[in-house]
Amino acid sequence: MKLDCNQSVLLVIDIQEKLLPVMNNAIELLTSATKLIRGMQILDIPIVLTEQYPRGLGATVSEIRNLIPDIEAVEKRSFSCCFDENIMSVLDKHDRKQVLVSGIETHVCVYQTCIDLVEKGYNVFLVTDAVSSRRQDEKDLAVRVLEKEGVQLRSVEMALFELIKTSQHARFKELSTIIK
Repeated sequence: MKLDCNQSVLLVIDIQEKLLPVMNNAIELLTSATKLIRGMQILDIPIVLTEQYPRGLGATVSEIRNLIPDIEAVEKRSFSCCFDENIMSVLDKHDRKQVLVSGIETHVCVYQTCIDLVEKGYNVFLVTDAVSSRRQDEKDLAVRVLEKEGVQLRSVEMALFELIKTSQHARFKELSTIIK
């Protein structure tokens, strides 16, 4: 299945102040997530942002917050975003069936959300270089299980170029500058 700009939405899960510093390859995760967000903005693809218990885990990191100041983070307490009515109503409002997923932790909130989205009939695309866990083996296991459960795997670059389909796309040059 190919990604489609008119059917896609990006879900950014819990990239928060107290979580990010303890993630494996935190800098790479942040770099990839910001590239992905910038790409979605260029392509006018909606973005949904979540925060797991921000009073305890802090707000979304400023590097991401500053990119999307007009998007209000939806607070959650459940690991799966699908158990939160506010998050699901925001997703439903966009009326898109392809959900690209970025965030932390891969083996907890990201994993459970992806599984539940698949069960709800969404086509889920895990952006593997824009997710992380504290331990690499936990991330690797989650990615393997998610793929077996029908979640499509993409990298940031792969997803962005798949969305535009050709170098003749009106936004190709803008997207190319993000990837470099």
